[in-house]
Amino acid sequence: MDFGFTLKPDHDIERLIALTRQAEAAGFSHGWLFDNHVPFREVYPLLALMAINTTHMRLGTCVTNPATRDPSVTASALATLDEISGGRMDLGIGRGDASVRSLGKPPTTMKTLEQAATVIRDLVEGRPTRYEGADLSLPWAEGWQLPTWIAGYGPMALALAGRIADGLILQLADPDLVRWMVGLMRDAAVAAGRDPASIRVQAAAPAHVGRVEECRERVRWFPGLVAGHVMDLVNRYPSDQLPESLTGYIQDRDGGGDRPVPEFSSSSAAAVSDDVVDRFAIVGPPEEHVRRLVELSEAGVDQFNLYLMSGDEEAQLESYGSTVIPALKAALRDA
Repeated sequence: MDFGFTLKPDHDIERLIALTRQAEAAGFSHGWLFDNHVPFREVYPLLALMAINTTHMRLGTCVTNPATRDPSVTASALATLDEISGGRMDLGIGRGDASVRSLGKPPTTMKTLEQAATVIRDLVEGRPTRYEGADLSLPWAEGWQLPTWIAGYGPMALALAGRIADGLILQLADPDLVRWMVGLMRDAAVAAGRDPASIRVQAAAPAHVGRVEECRERVRWFPGLVAGHVMDLVNRYPSDQLPESLTGYIQDRDGGGDRPVPEFSSSSAAAVSDDVVDRFAIVGPPEEHVRRLVELSEAGVDQFNLYLMSGDEEAQLESYGSTVIPALKAALRDA
């Protein structure tokens, strides 16, 4: 299993660089940034700084979208960053959520997402393409391969990932839900004539090492953050198409969950039970992290993306680098 980390781009520049360097030294292979340009800093200059301060870590957006970013602009930015980094860029892309809603706009359609992901990858990898009636190419692009990750939870997003993606981003750490979602993605890959094993799976969620009670409070914001995504699924799909563990999440929340809640909202976090926290994030001593990561690996996860935004970030990187990652590698090797 690979390890990535994601930052909200709200740190000062010096700390972002320091955290990135520490993560690479600790064994993290991927560094990601949220792309939400209103509450946070602009990601592309920050990715450039991360690139020149690392040697082998892959870098990317977790995630961008085709609503606030024109695909041709995204492609040009990533192709330029590939030149800076020596071809170490990944594309994480979804329909858009907080970054789109903060502008008063709805997320894009799956059709728009599929077209955007295809156009961006074609342009970065040096292929001419057609977008909105125009013939496009980046004649200066060096043609680096651009691993493209589709983010989503629902059957349509999972099917899209199975058809076109190099990777799938699932924003949770519940092995049962991951297993169900990976199964749908793999079925779609087979139907599209693709090898499902070629599509990597990323579980993106906060993890905090320490006393369980304290760690739960650190990460309780996360299930509140994803409540909006879950509610979108529950509202858009018949209940018999969704696993009980997913729809039960809404029922487990005090207040019923009858509408999406703001991201990073303290009011949404207050409604989250300990059981839900334990399912959606990873908390506790190092051995509990290893146990959960083994379960995620068995459910099909190839990369755990640690949402590094619950405080004590330097200490958490040190704990993962010195204890969790080596212990997990040993556990998977001996399995």
